[in-house]
Amino acid sequence: METLLTMTEKELKRIKVIEQVIQKRLTQKQASEELKLSLRQIKRLTTRLRDQGAEGLISQKRSRPGNHHYPISLREYVVSLITKHYRDFRPTFATEMLAERHSLHFSKETIRSWMIAAELWIPRDKRRERAYQPRYRRSCMGELIQIDGSEHAWFENRGPKCTLLVYIDDATSKIMEARFVESESTYSYFEATRSYLERHGKPQAFYSDKHSVFRTNKKGELGGDGITQFGRALHDLNIDIICANTSQAKGRVERANRTLQDRLIKEMRLADISSMDDGNRFLEYYINKFNAHFGKAALDSTNVHRPLLPSDNLDDIFCWHEERTLSNNLTLQYDKVLYLIKDSVKTRKLKRKRVLVYDYPNANIEIRYQGKPLEYQIFDKLERIDQGQITDNKRLGNVLNYIKEKQDQRDEKSSVSCPTRTHLGKETSTALRKQTVIHRNRPPI
Repeated sequence: METLLTMTEKELKRIKVIEQVIQKRLTQKQASEELKLSLRQIKRLTTRLRDQGAEGLISQKRSRPGNHHYPISLREYVVSLITKHYRDFRPTFATEMLAERHSLHFSKETIRSWMIAAELWIPRDKRRERAYQPRYRRSCMGELIQIDGSEHAWFENRGPKCTLLVYIDDATSKIMEARFVESESTYSYFEATRSYLERHGKPQAFYSDKHSVFRTNKKGELGGDGITQFGRALHDLNIDIICANTSQAKGRVERANRTLQDRLIKEMRLADISSMDDGNRFLEYYINKFNAHFGKAALDSTNVHRPLLPSDNLDDIFCWHEERTLSNNLTLQYDKVLYLIKDSVKTRKLKRKRVLVYDYPNANIEIRYQGKPLEYQIFDKLERIDQGQITDNKRLGNVLNYIKEKQDQRDEKSSVSCPTRTHLGKETSTALRKQTVIHRNRPPI
């Protein structure tokens, strides 16, 4: 009865060469050179082929466990531990827990392969992709506005990288507002949103991603209510904001960004536009062209944008708000500057009271209590040391030099808790900050 053998290419080649040795067509030395085996091994293979036939040339290690193979009982024990205690753990974490709690040390790849075999872990390439089902558009213009920032080389090699803020109406896929800015910052969104409201009115809601401008997980933010400055501004205007869990959820603005990264870049190349100012002027023309080509008709022709109310003071709403507590000396600190409230009979009652600091985009500061502005003076509490004050005394000179160096470093470093002013450009924002510190004898407001 014929036996069916399974052999590798390497084993088949060995049979052909050893048969030629048996038939005296090749010498054992020639076969050794061709198969790259020792002469002793060629003799062994020749004997096996004569005595056992082709089956004698099959590797004896086939279907046997490897020399470094873990015992099956140990593998079953480890898998049982993982099943009982670490079923929902990732392989790397499960490996760490086995070493820490059970003194079982394995490589993470070994644990990964055992968990895959036991169906406790599904490799990434085997997982089913999440199904993102389409969502119907909103019925009316102004119900939902998708907003997003796209950082890209919008001017190719003609200008620096920047970010395009895009506001897309969910019902019509039309661009309602677009603006080139330095980066996605609070002040950048303040300016773009203000322009949107002045042009179209107030929508029902904005739909964004989980950028730090829109959402925060810090419990201490703005007194512990977990709301950002942008969220506070929208709340003051009675506009809701919804943060999407995935980029696919706000697909209209994402697709618009891809289209703009293709078409807008090429049109600006043809128009020889290489700066944000020129780009923003070009957007006034291009938005109408984009909407005419890609815009859709809303299911309901009603425009649900609401007009701005007389009480909507956009200057106060779209600025940075920070609460501070006045000291017993009627002072407060903000952005490394000490503010002295004017001493009077009325203001003396404000000791230990909470006041609100309004930090405007143009770097003007206003301090209010219950909506009423307070007069103040600026005092640089870190008195600077003039180089001319450094004496020739060796020891004193070294000390003062060290102090001056530290002061210069602190002045150049902006406060972390206060807003950045990248929307004004690096040179402008630096100049404004230095100007605030230098004018210590600023007259009361």
